[in-house]
Amino acid sequence: MEKISRVFLKKAECSLDLGDGSERGPYVNQDYILQKMGKLHRGISLMYTYYPTDEGWPVRASVAFPQETPSGAWNYPYEDYFPYRGGVEGLRDDEPFKFMKDIRSHGQDVVLTMTINPLLSDEYIIAVAKDLRPYGRVLLRINHECTGTWFCFSRRASYQQVADFFVRCCKIFHKYSPNVKLIICAGMWEKSTGKIEMEETFLDAFREADYWSGDQYISLHWGWPGDVALKDGKTFSSYSLEGVYEKAKNTWKRLCEITGQKKPMLLSELNADGDVSSPYGQAEKIKSFMELLQNDSERWLSGFTMYQFRDDGRLGLEITDPNNSEVGIEQPLLSVYRQKLHEPFFSRSFVTGEQISLPCKIRWGNADDSEGIEIPLHFSKNPHFAELYFDSPDLIDMNLVMELGGHWFYKKPGVKCVDLMGLFFEKPLDGPADLSLRIFAPPADGMNRPENGDPYEAPDGEWMESVYTEIKSLPKIRIETEPVV
Repeated sequence: MEKISRVFLKKAECSLDLGDGSERGPYVNQDYILQKMGKLHRGISLMYTYYPTDEGWPVRASVAFPQETPSGAWNYPYEDYFPYRGGVEGLRDDEPFKFMKDIRSHGQDVVLTMTINPLLSDEYIIAVAKDLRPYGRVLLRINHECTGTWFCFSRRASYQQVADFFVRCCKIFHKYSPNVKLIICAGMWEKSTGKIEMEETFLDAFREADYWSGDQYISLHWGWPGDVALKDGKTFSSYSLEGVYEKAKNTWKRLCEITGQKKPMLLSELNADGDVSSPYGQAEKIKSFMELLQNDSERWLSGFTMYQFRDDGRLGLEITDPNNSEVGIEQPLLSVYRQKLHEPFFSRSFVTGEQISLPCKIRWGNADDSEGIEIPLHFSKNPHFAELYFDSPDLIDMNLVMELGGHWFYKKPGVKCVDLMGLFFEKPLDGPADLSLRIFAPPADGMNRPENGDPYEAPDGEWMESVYTEIKSLPKIRIETEPVV
């Protein structure tokens, strides 16, 4: 391992984020997800609600206002997501912050959805903006699907008020936490009119946002969990795959036209519901959608969020075991999506830089823009053992994410050995091979910090965008191509 080069982590042609926890299922830790997927996502999406002046707050709505027969997450005074306990309440050690730290320590960005009372004054929003300052690049989606009728915020305010509130939030976050990028998730293109739903009302919001977005399901059982989707039922929908694709693509094109801007387009929730399409059809529809993206030369979509990892219904790569919510039951979609996740089109790229010597500093910026080190490794044939040993004090304390042959690995502080054989179990070598081990160092506690002062109040600066780590030595690698005995 005598040759060491600097390596740069760059954006995928189409980034993949993963929903992890919502009103439909629990958060699953990133170690489990990495072991299941063999690869890190660009970002992990969390969903929370913020109605701090409401009666019943901060108790979850379904607990504060129990219903004999649950009738959906939005049929409460405020949305039945988990309450956001930061902001004016100031609880930064509980949800969602412990999950945000888990996400960032594993080399992924936080993608945070929040439904917020649009009648709140600035002080409530400023408090949230300050909460998010130490978490590097955060993609924040406020009051999604805001041209719909189902969310509580749309029953408290007019659509114009909701649009104006989003613009106000953009200005506040850009001032108090410039590391946070705002996502507008509003109406989408309608074939009958050639326009976006309520485009005049939300035009300023589209112009102010950092990202454009829409939620699009190929099929959805929106009556879950109140009923079962049956052939003669009326609480589910299914759409043509080509129609969904056309709608999403033309949304971006129309937004470019009416705003005079060209911003990255996301699909912040995408799936086909296994309740409607069956688990087999669900997997086939998502595979076909991803292939449409791969074969489209226009490259119009910046990324999408697979909704979600584990779901109490059938909108997940796993479904929750009803006997134990900590156990997931893998669905056919998981293996299909995992295969696509590893394909080059959906993978972040690496650019090898100049050769360097140790010690050296490496920079963690975000999941699309970071610097690490690259070490060439030679394998004479498929190994029986491939392990990294971190036996010096400086290495033991490090928090690292590593990539080898398209497979990602994680080492938290205190871990002294990382087994690389997961790669070779999945993709055994059929002869000699040269592979590059790439090492990056995201923050161990998931937080960026200034040299001096409180990160929630410190002046803006590079600390909000970058974390630097000094690499003094390399791990020892054990590669053996035969069993011990």
